[in-house]
Amino acid sequence: MPQTRSQTQATIGFPKKKLSNTLKKPNSRDCEVKLRNVQPVPTTPCVDVKLLPLSPRKRLGDDNLCNTPRLSPCSPPKLGKKENGPPRSHTWKGCRLVFDDEPTFKASPPKEQDRVRQHQIRSSSAQRSPESKADPEQKCPPEKESVCIRLFKQEGTCYQQAKLVLNTAVPDRLPAREQEMGVIRNFLKEHICGKKAGSLYLSGAPGTGKTACLSRILQDFKEVKGFKSILLNCMSLRSAQAVFPAIAQEIGREELCRPAGKDLMRKLEKHLTAEKGPMIVLVLDEMDQLDSKGQDVLYTLFEWPWLSNSRLVLIGIANTLDLTDRILPRLEARENCKPQLLNFPPYTRNQIAAILQDRLSQVSKDQVLDSAAIQFCARKVSAVSGDIRKALDVCRRAIEIVESDVRSQTVLKPLSE
Repeated sequence: MPQTRSQTQATIGFPKKKLSNTLKKPNSRDCEVKLRNVQPVPTTPCVDVKLLPLSPRKRLGDDNLCNTPRLSPCSPPKLGKKENGPPRSHTWKGCRLVFDDEPTFKASPPKEQDRVRQHQIRSSSAQRSPESKADPEQKCPPEKESVCIRLFKQEGTCYQQAKLVLNTAVPDRLPAREQEMGVIRNFLKEHICGKKAGSLYLSGAPGTGKTACLSRILQDFKEVKGFKSILLNCMSLRSAQAVFPAIAQEIGREELCRPAGKDLMRKLEKHLTAEKGPMIVLVLDEMDQLDSKGQDVLYTLFEWPWLSNSRLVLIGIANTLDLTDRILPRLEARENCKPQLLNFPPYTRNQIAAILQDRLSQVSKDQVLDSAAIQFCARKVSAVSGDIRKALDVCRRAIEIVESDVRSQTVLKPLSE
């Protein structure tokens, strides 16, 4: 074939590309070494292989490998939750951490640790016994007991104590009522110790200390023998006539409650005018609730102390100032039947402030309520009613509000040493 290219034309040679898929031929020596290290695998007899469909949904029963106990070698066996987690340490609970500088000891079970401790205690006691005989003055220091340490301080304890003090129960001290208490104490001494019947009527606005003063004095008179006190609240009675069965039940004469009406009143009169028996102090709180048609109940009660050989000391308490003058005008006709009167005036501003400060001083040295707040509360309450119970309620409610605010804003802080 004739040459079309001229002899003078230059030719360019390109390097041939190496195929990327070509692999490096292994060395014959490496193959020999690998063959030497390979161990012979036991051969199993040929088993007829069953062709399975490609889709696992078309497989049924044993074909789907559901009932086979042995899993396929390609998938690793599934592990439980405990086996899947991190490896568990073989150290026992309660062991302390050991650092590199400290010597390590092998942990033992708790039973063996208890045995070792008992053995150490016995050996130490055996070693100390001869030393104690030789040196009786030297004593081993006592072991420190485990102390429960509170990490956080409980807030609001002072507020709780203040709320307990500002209750309306009968306190040990009743400031601003010394004069009234002296009158009641002298009246009881005269009639109980002298075994003389009489009647006393305490009047005043609500919250002026009538019942509290009388209850405090009766508690002091418990040591005195020869009298029995009966306290009835007339607000709890269904009717005015129900006061006589209540008195008979408190006296302890239940057989007197069987008759009703005038027969019951006559039997009570006989019991109260008997020569033998202790003096009976009958206190009727809220006495104005015994208002009835013709005022028969109130007239009967005020006439009992003036019967011959009577052992009754009647003390009536009510808010009505002119109960004996307006409701019981016939008592003035008889000189002996008129009771002794004692009025409790409302508390003033200074008295209310003194009572509140006296109550709060029993809690702690820290001032829970500011003195300006106490003066403001006393001024407001005295201008409205002079009721000390309202002042106590106002202060207690104010402390509850402050306590709730403190609890909501308190940050837990560790206790100092």
